[in-house]
Amino acid sequence: MTTPLVLGVDAGGTATRVVVATLDGRIVGRGRASAGNPIATDPADTAAALGAAIGSALAGHDPSRVVAGVVGLAGVSRLDDPAIAAGYADQWSRVGLTCPMRPVGDAAVAFAAGTPAGTGTVLIAGTGAVAAVVHEGAVTRTADGLGWLLGDEGSGYWLGLAALKATARALYRGEPAEPGTLSGAVCDQVGASAPNTFVTRVYALGRDQIAAISPAVTESARAGDPVAVDIVETAARRLADTLVSLHPAPGPVVLAGGVLTGVPEIRAGVQQRLAAWLGRPGVIAGDGASGAAWLALHQALPRYATSQAQNPEAAEATHARLLGST
Repeated sequence: MTTPLVLGVDAGGTATRVVVATLDGRIVGRGRASAGNPIATDPADTAAALGAAIGSALAGHDPSRVVAGVVGLAGVSRLDDPAIAAGYADQWSRVGLTCPMRPVGDAAVAFAAGTPAGTGTVLIAGTGAVAAVVHEGAVTRTADGLGWLLGDEGSGYWLGLAALKATARALYRGEPAEPGTLSGAVCDQVGASAPNTFVTRVYALGRDQIAAISPAVTESARAGDPVAVDIVETAARRLADTLVSLHPAPGPVVLAGGVLTGVPEIRAGVQQRLAAWLGRPGVIAGDGASGAAWLALHQALPRYATSQAQNPEAAEATHARLLGST
């Protein structure tokens, strides 16, 4: 008898990651491609990227063995558009998948990438920022996630924008953009240090270009720049405030996204506040594609989920294998 497989997809705005796993959590295939999220660029291109990543992950495996799949992506409602949904379904068919492929929001996937529990809270800070309450695998309430214009406080975009604002004000006060300072680093990235030219060029930047300034903030903070230190501390406070505003019930708190997983100073600031306010600092999410595979196991295969629920130790072991824990 051939071993059944499940498929998990983390379709991001920069890259798409796919894992193929057995029912006991062993990963037997991986794939990667460019952005697979239809809010990132042309949906036809993102669907093609997702199809390529799935095809790569399935190399050497019969696609008919895949019995369930979950695709996690921000802006999942874009797949409510029949034309976009059809484009993605066509890609799944092209690689030979015959099982249901269930799209879910990135918050559910991020939560599953941090814990085998079905209920708790997740905070995501990447280019954007959102907190969500997850109940039995489904998102029930959210805070922030309002996008670059109305929110995303503490996100990569927010960090970049805060640095641009601080630099513009410093330039108009006549302060030089010296090497080794935040303003110097920001001016180098924008390509201007004269106040009027700087502002003109900032208004021509795209949202991704603004978010790309965020590493300059963290590097300057590590070098002791007081403006950068204040921005980083404010980001941590606002992210923690976002999660706490949901009044989370007891249960795991998962921290995910490039800002929280990749910037220790912001992560530590968030965890310190969560430990003081909630009594638990939160755990760091692992690979989103593996989290999606976990959801495929438990949401798309009810009988399997029931057997795992009756044996929590086995469920934890399966989750640990999927996420690469020991």
